[in-house]
Amino acid sequence: MSELSSQQLLGRLIGFATVSRDSNLQLIAFIRDYLAQLGVASELFFNAEGTKANLFASIGPTDRGGVVLSGHTDVVPVDGQAWTVDPFVMTERDGRLYGRGAADMKGFIASVLAAVPAFLAQPLHTPVHLAFSYDEEVGCLGVRSMLEALAERPHKPRLCLIGEPTELKPVLGHKGKLAMRCQVHGAACHSAYAPYGVNAIEYAARMIGKLGEIGQALAEDQDARFDPPFSTVQTGVIKGGRALNIVPEECEFDFEVRALPGFAAEAVADQLQAYAEAELLPRMRAVSAASDIRLWPLSAYPGLATAADSEAARLVALLSGSSEFGTVAFGTEGGLFDQAGIATVVCGPGSMEQGHRPDEFVSVAQLLGCDAMLLRLVDYLRS
Repeated sequence: MSELSSQQLLGRLIGFATVSRDSNLQLIAFIRDYLAQLGVASELFFNAEGTKANLFASIGPTDRGGVVLSGHTDVVPVDGQAWTVDPFVMTERDGRLYGRGAADMKGFIASVLAAVPAFLAQPLHTPVHLAFSYDEEVGCLGVRSMLEALAERPHKPRLCLIGEPTELKPVLGHKGKLAMRCQVHGAACHSAYAPYGVNAIEYAARMIGKLGEIGQALAEDQDARFDPPFSTVQTGVIKGGRALNIVPEECEFDFEVRALPGFAAEAVADQLQAYAEAELLPRMRAVSAASDIRLWPLSAYPGLATAADSEAARLVALLSGSSEFGTVAFGTEGGLFDQAGIATVVCGPGSMEQGHRPDEFVSVAQLLGCDAMLLRLVDYLRS
């Protein structure tokens, strides 16, 4: 088959509307078939419903670990956004390539696929692995099954490069995240007799206030490598109540913890649960024994803090041409690769300032820069 450029491949990838709520199988089939035509076999790891899949492929020797090039295939929705172009048809304008996922992160995947012929043309001393996942945008969910399978193999990958958009600047760290839901069950009654009910909204408000206190305490432990330089807590969604003249029986809210590497975000949930049990539930149950406060996790992923003197850091410095390592505010699958014993760095084309927004784009210059970075990886792997 004739070789395709990264720009041509990006146009094909954007054409698959792989919003996280929908299937990514058409895109995965395209990548599988593209690789197969080049003589590269792929493995698929499906979700329980069979509607989504991760793809893993290897090029080079099979008797040693290698370098993983990792990217997620899902994108965020475009609903309610004011796009000036079709989000699922790539549009080139003024040196920019527009489309949902252009920056986050189909641009990197396109560059990786365009580099496959170069990897195949060389006798690689160290293998390169391609790992494309689903459901990253909803909690780094899909990649976990692929990592579990790789952990069972005699020669799992040694290093991982995740191509999230960093403007091709080398990144060694990001915070972890824990998303939680809290449900408060009180007792309804007519608002004229409010003291005889248990107002779920008011007790939820006390829980949220406690979260604010916890967040203030977390701000005292700082790491200047991150922005903001401390772990944060915030409440993002709240629902409750039916009418103003009814004491609300139910209220629930969702909150998240963005945790510095090394801080166990679960400690925030534990502290909130202890507050509920010691301070709130006794008062609530004195009025209605059926009152309750329950917390449960919605999603979580670990932070990343790769050492600046590690092999992975040296690799990303070589590929990017810079040892000015940074961190990013957003999360990636990097912490999961790192937990699996695969040292990880982040570096890819585009900027997250464009990610998730209408008229998302990656510049042609950034895409070509990523192409060049991957050609340097070819030289590294054949040495």
